[in-house]
Amino acid sequence: MKKRLPMLIKFRLLLVLVLGSFVANGQTIDVQLAGKEDERRLIFQQLDQLDKEIESLKFEQIRGDLRSVGLPAGEQVWHSAMVLSYAEEHEQARWVAHIIRPEVTDGTGARTNDFRADPLVSTGSAVEEDYFLKYLQADSTYKYDGFGWDRGHLAPSADFRWSETATSESYFYSNMSPQVGDFNREGWAKLEGLLRGHVDRSGRQLIVVTGGVLQEGLPVVERGVNKVSVPEQFYKVVLDVEAGKAIGFLMPNAKLRYPIEHYAVSVDEVEDLTGLDFFGLVGAEEQVEADADTEFWIPEVAAGDVEPIYAPSLPRGHFNTVQAKLYMGRGKKVTVVGKVVSSRYSQAGHLWFNLDKQYPNQIFSVMIRKENLVNFPGDPKAEFDGKVIAVTGEVSEIGGSPVMFVDGEEGVSEFY
Repeated sequence: MKKRLPMLIKFRLLLVLVLGSFVANGQTIDVQLAGKEDERRLIFQQLDQLDKEIESLKFEQIRGDLRSVGLPAGEQVWHSAMVLSYAEEHEQARWVAHIIRPEVTDGTGARTNDFRADPLVSTGSAVEEDYFLKYLQADSTYKYDGFGWDRGHLAPSADFRWSETATSESYFYSNMSPQVGDFNREGWAKLEGLLRGHVDRSGRQLIVVTGGVLQEGLPVVERGVNKVSVPEQFYKVVLDVEAGKAIGFLMPNAKLRYPIEHYAVSVDEVEDLTGLDFFGLVGAEEQVEADADTEFWIPEVAAGDVEPIYAPSLPRGHFNTVQAKLYMGRGKKVTVVGKVVSSRYSQAGHLWFNLDKQYPNQIFSVMIRKENLVNFPGDPKAEFDGKVIAVTGEVSEIGGSPVMFVDGEEGVSEFY
């Protein structure tokens, strides 16, 4: 006769078997998880390696594209995504060439701010002490003693935000030049943004060569250790190879008073001023470099904006739309001349003219209140649309922009 196990012993055996199964299964899952984590790490390592290989190929492509269009003369210093020719006597690049690629639109890289000397410049590049001094304080912070100049990028770091390596290399001092703060942060930055916008709109890359106009007798940063020259003008020449279009820009190293298109010139003009030869290997070079088609490069011009009238060409006592801001809020009657590029009646019935620049980039506006429209023999909107007019009155301010209120026909007339 078989002996039966007591119920308690049966329960304990069952519990051991169940728990053993759970432990065994748990150990299996742990091992599986560890294996999957190893697989994931391997995949990430492979992706990182693939990203590096892709970036390396892009760098190679950039260097090839730059060589293919013809670079200016001079000993060349090649970095991953830019090339420069260093002017030792001025302690900065005579020119820096780079490419704005379509990837810049989706690039997420941030400023690295790792300013440093360029190890590839054989004579030694400028250094931090050419722009400011800093002193370590007792609280481990630094006290800065600036020399009054911005470290202005020639090839802007934002053009490389698709690559951490290229962004970092844009902070070599060989890519810096002393710039007036208001110029570097406003007008120069606006030009850089305009070119990135062109790439964004067109989906085509741009080849850009940038530098200060370097010549004898330039002032220098007196307190700097290497006495870096301070250019009085800066240039950019830009080539859209696929479109067969090129343009140049010449800007004074000062706060810009005029819109970007005022500083647009042909590449030929930049070559004449600098003595450099740009894009020498491009087909139909003479035709490409002689043109300065601002409508192609500047959307606002294509939309109907015009350059303010050249101030010295105006009669005595007449001012262009840029100069109008100088008289804003001064309570003085002046005559301002410009082209009506847009006009509209507001919901309240007032008539608005924008001269030379359309909203929201307006630089001077004229308003005829609804109650004053009867002081005109006809519809002033129909009469003056698209015309160059002269308006006389006091210049007021609305939202930081100059505005003139005109009460009757004696205050506005066709200029030519």
